[in-house]
Amino acid sequence: MADNRGVAYIKPGVVEVQSIDFPKLSIGDRKCDHGVILKIVSTNICGSDQHMVRGRTTAPEGLVLGHEITGEIIECGSDVEFLSVGDLVSVPFNIACGRCRNCKAGHTGVCLNVNPARPGAAYGYVDMGGWVGGQAEYVMVPYADFNLLRFPDKAQAMEKIRDLTLLSDIFPTGYHGAVTAGVGPGSTVYIAGAGPVGLASAASCHLLGAACVIVGDMIPERLAQAASFGCQTVNLAQDVSLADQIAQIVGEPEVDAAVDCVGFEAKGHGANCSHEAPATVLNSVMEVTRAAGSIGIPGLYVTGDPGGIDAAAQIGMLSIRIGLGWAKSHSFHTGQCPVMRYHRQLMQAILYDKIAIAKAVNVQTISLDQAPGGYDDFDKGAATKFVIDPHGMIAA
Repeated sequence: MADNRGVAYIKPGVVEVQSIDFPKLSIGDRKCDHGVILKIVSTNICGSDQHMVRGRTTAPEGLVLGHEITGEIIECGSDVEFLSVGDLVSVPFNIACGRCRNCKAGHTGVCLNVNPARPGAAYGYVDMGGWVGGQAEYVMVPYADFNLLRFPDKAQAMEKIRDLTLLSDIFPTGYHGAVTAGVGPGSTVYIAGAGPVGLASAASCHLLGAACVIVGDMIPERLAQAASFGCQTVNLAQDVSLADQIAQIVGEPEVDAAVDCVGFEAKGHGANCSHEAPATVLNSVMEVTRAAGSIGIPGLYVTGDPGGIDAAAQIGMLSIRIGLGWAKSHSFHTGQCPVMRYHRQLMQAILYDKIAIAKAVNVQTISLDQAPGGYDDFDKGAATKFVIDPHGMIAA
């Protein structure tokens, strides 16, 4: 049997590349004839992975990480009809059966059949069904005909693989945040957070026709990355209010739409920027979004945070000023992005050169053995999206 290696969470702050089992077409004791085995071409480090590695979830020791996967099919189950060995495919990070009520309605982020604990599942993620992650050399993907997006031209896809690898999560997630915030032609938009998802959301806002995209963060290198593709920026470490900084850009202290790409590890603004304040972003976007505007919330919020600042935060209960949102008739949209709602259209945008998403998020490829260093650099605030190249196929 072929060897396999993967990136495993060991303890807070520590990941290791370990030998792991080669995947099988089975789920526990059940055969998985609807699945495929992939040779992984690219697999990305995500900010959501970083929450686990920081010890801010209940992730168990030994969990093989990785939910952003692009790969080549090397084996198909007997029930797979529309995919073939050799196909190059993008794997939505949501695992979905395609058969339940939610999947049939397009809510693939909350499939009812792939996680015994709750609706919704993902590869290599805490409380998401126990599925083996894809920061590895090989992985098994269930319900393949439903889940996988096949690239129509393999050679063309490999030429654009640094962009196409982002279809598994952050590009659709950032786009989803913008869409659910109501971004359209002529919009003014505030994006909270200039990490990879925030940058992907900002680029998506441009794709959707926004007139002015403002990105807020505390790390100068990340703000510079946002500015590199036409965004306005605000430095939240400055002791100037967000509303005042926005007014300096658009002439008034509010925007049409806002997207929270930070989540539950948010810090305070200005003089409080060194202190964690998990409701800061949600409260600040309500302040600066116009009345009747919408707020997209792709940033992760969890129900269990061992490192939360108090007992309430440790169970995901935050001090949100919901009265302000109610008074302004805001619309809020939370939860996992249903990747399949968008990934085919976004693939076309990449293939037809309508967006250079890898350039926007500053993709850097690394080997599987370099993954622990990638986690360390990402944790320090690198303005980079790390893409793991387990077999050297991107480098080649």
